[in-house]
Formats: sequence, structure tokens, C-alpha cells
Amino acid sequence: MVDELDLKILSLLQENARLSYREIARELKIAVGTVYNRIKRMEEEGIIKGFAPILDYEKLGFGLTTVIGVKAQGRKITEIERQIAENDGVIMVYDITGEFDIVVVAKFRDRADMNRFVKWLLSLDGVEKTNTSVAMQVVKEDLRIKLTED
Repeated sequence: MVDELDLKILSLLQENARLSYREIARELKIAVGTVYNRIKRMEEEGIIKGFAPILDYEKLGFGLTTVIGVKAQGRKITEIERQIAENDGVIMVYDITGEFDIVVVAKFRDRADMNRFVKWLLSLDGVEKTNTSVAMQVVKEDLRIKLTED
């Protein structure tokens, strides 16, 4: 369970994951040990899965963003999702309801890179069809959400 203090710590870390325990403690007016213990517990419980910078993928050469719907045979969906998730260009895999069974968000350097991925995807045992949409412009790309009312 997370409480209001945990949410405040998480909010600060979402804004700047490089904050030290001491800086978080000073901001929240709590002991450094409390910050350390709370973060450690949230890591152990899998609430905090890691610390990573927020990157501009386009500036790094990954200017092509795709959203791919995948229709798959029911008994093979989990295995297909696992295989897709292992691909380095894939940033999100969702098991969904609706016309498609899986939605994949992936980043590519160019159309040839995307083409290779889609052909690989279609070669997976149990994949029936795909529908690929290319993002024309990234308007918002941020997995951080507001956790507190502050």
C-alpha cells in the first residue's frame, strides 16, 4: 500500500529521478532515513521499477513512431506478447479488448526498419493480421501522471 507520503516522494522522483534522498527529505521536511526506507520498500514491492531519463527519441535517430494492432490466435496471445516485448524497438505492449488483441507502440529509425519489424511480426506463429499506423507528429509522449493534488 502507498500512502500520501509515498505519493509525494514518487511525484518528486517523476519530476527529477536524480534527486538525492537528502534533497527529497528537505523538500518534504522528513528524515533522510524515512526517504531511503520508503524508496527501498517501493522498489522491493515493484512500485518503482527503475530510474531512467526521459529521452527525445527523435533527436536520437528514432523519428518514426508506430502504433500496431495485432490480431492473434487466442491460445498464442501470451507467447506472442512475450516475443514482441523482447524486441528492442518496442516501448509498449498492451493486451487489449476490441478488434485487435494486442497493441504495440514501437520506435524506428526509418521505414525500412519498420518494414523489417512488421514482416517479422507477421511471421510469428499465431499472428493473423496487423494494422500499422504511423504517428505524423508526437503531441505528447510522457508516462508520468499526476499522483498528488499538490
